[in-house]
Amino acid sequence: MAESDKNVFEIEIITPDRVFYQGEASMIEFNTVEGEIGVYKNHIPLATVLAPGIVTITEGDSKKYAAVHSGIGQILGDKVTLLAEIAEWPGEIDESRAKSAEERARERLERKDSNLDVMRAELALRKALVRQEVLKK
Repeated sequence: MAESDKNVFEIEIITPDRVFYQGEASMIEFNTVEGEIGVYKNHIPLATVLAPGIVTITEGDSKKYAAVHSGIGQILGDKVTLLAEIAEWPGEIDESRAKSAEERARERLERKDSNLDVMRAELALRKALVRQEVLKK
C-alpha cells in the first residue's frame, strides 16, 4: 500500500434504482438532520439520517459534488454507505425544472393555505435549492 493510500476509505452511495457512486476517497462531506458532517478514514462508527444537501467527495486533489435528498448513512472505520432516496450529479439536473420547483414551493408557502403540508413544501423548496446549488459547484 502506498503512503498516500493509507488515508483512503470506501464510499458507496446507493439509491433505489442504482449504485450511484462506488469508489475510494480521503474525505466525504454530507448533510444530516443534525447538521453537516465531514468524514475521514477511521471515523467513529455512526448511523445517521440524511438531509437534503450537497455531498462532496474528495479524491486526492479533486472533488466531486452531488445532490442527495434524504436517506440514511452508515459510517464504519473504512467505509461510508449512504442509502439515498435520490442522488444526482450536476449533469443530471435540469436547471429550469429546479427553478420552477423552487417557485412553486415558494408560492405554496407564501399562500399559507390551511390545507398546506408545510413540512412537505419546505422539503420541496430545500430539494430545489440543493439542485441549483450543486450546479454552481
